[in-house]
Amino acid sequence: MKLFLITFLLVGLAFAGIAIKIIVKKDGKFAGTCASASPFLNKNDEPCGICGKLPTEIDCKNPEIK
Repeated sequence: MKLFLITFLLVGLAFAGIAIKIIVKKDGKFAGTCASASPFLNKNDEPCGICGKLPTEIDCKNPEIK
């Protein structure tokens, strides 16, 4: 029972932190990170599925995400 309560509390804190971040962020949106273009996650050098950025490029090509 203690483990369940600790787990429930930690998950609740995580959700509260995400909710606070959304409230504080401008327009309530998370910034895009182009995770699919990360050289650590993308071993085949494929472009990002959202903006087309290659892993070797620095900036995201999607103007809405910046």
